[in-house]
Amino acid sequence: MPDIDIVQFFAEYAYQPMWVYSFIVLFMTASSFGLPVPEELTLVSAGLVAFMAANPSIYPPPYPGAEGVNLFVLSVVCFFSVLGSDIFIYFIGKFFGQRLLKTKFFHKNIGHDRFDKINKLFNKYSYWACGLFRFTPGIRFPGHLSCGLMGVSIWQFLLIDGLAALISVPTQVILVASYGEIILDKIKEIKIFLLGAIL
Repeated sequence: MPDIDIVQFFAEYAYQPMWVYSFIVLFMTASSFGLPVPEELTLVSAGLVAFMAANPSIYPPPYPGAEGVNLFVLSVVCFFSVLGSDIFIYFIGKFFGQRLLKTKFFHKNIGHDRFDKINKLFNKYSYWACGLFRFTPGIRFPGHLSCGLMGVSIWQFLLIDGLAALISVPTQVILVASYGEIILDKIKEIKIFLLGAIL
C-alpha cells in the first residue's frame, strides 16, 4: 500500500478556497442522504485546512499571492451547510416520516429502540430536544427526522437547532484552526490507524 501523506493532502487544498467550500457543502448534503462520513470529520478537516492557510511559512502557497482559505468564510460555510442538511432531514421527517417508519431503512438504520429513546427526550424536553440532538452523535439524524415527524414547527426547529449549530460548528472549526499544529502532530503519529478507520 503506498504511503499517503495526509498532511500533504490537506495542504494542497489550503490555497483552493472555492474547492474547500464546495466540498463542505457537498459532504454535508451527502451525509443527509446517508453517506457514512461523520459531520465532525468534515469540520475537523476544514479547520486543519484553515490552519495551513494561516501559516504560509510552514505550508507555502503554490505560487506568490495565492489566496488561502479564509477562516471566517469557512466557518460561515460550515454553519450554513450543517444547518441546511439538518433542515433537509427535518423536511424528510415532516413529509415522509410516517411512511419511513414502515420501511426496511428505518428498521435497519434507526430501529425502534433508538426511536423510543428519541420519544422519551421529546416527552421530557419538548422542542428543546432539537438542540440536544445536535450535540448527540448517533441520534442526530433520527432526532432531526423526528422533529419533522412529531410536528415541531419549522421556526422552533430553526431557532433551537440554529442556536446549537451556531455554538458547536464554528467553535469546532476555529479551535482546530487555532491548535492545528498539535492536531497535525497527532495525525502524523497515528496516520496508519486513521487511514484504516476512514477506509
